[in-house]
Amino acid sequence: MKTTKPSGFASFVRYSIVAGIATATDFLVLVLFTEVFKLWYMFSAITGAVTGGVVSFLLERNWAFCEKQGNLFKQTYKYTAIWIASILLNTTGLFLLVEFAHIYYILSKVIVSVMIGIGFNFFTHKYFIFK
Repeated sequence: MKTTKPSGFASFVRYSIVAGIATATDFLVLVLFTEVFKLWYMFSAITGAVTGGVVSFLLERNWAFCEKQGNLFKQTYKYTAIWIASILLNTTGLFLLVEFAHIYYILSKVIVSVMIGIGFNFFTHKYFIFK
């Protein structure tokens, strides 16, 4: 049974909800690993990004963009390429803001996440991965 794809606006709203869930997962891992387990914030950030990315892919494919009928291998391959680029952008931005601008790592993560999430992730996910 093929599900109906949501409209452009509906997919943006759904994507935003998924992004919120994935970001919350990412932040939870970041703070937990850094504050509780006393690991380096960059290791925690990468681990959080990986965890959030898995959550994001599953929810985007199955709900936000309703593309579960699409080729899973092709979607996974495309998602992984974009995901790696996103992780690199996020962690580079985080490192630069913390180390050179001396902004607290959580605030830096918020700033970078919003910029990358809106300016890069939505468009690449919608028009490249789950088109």
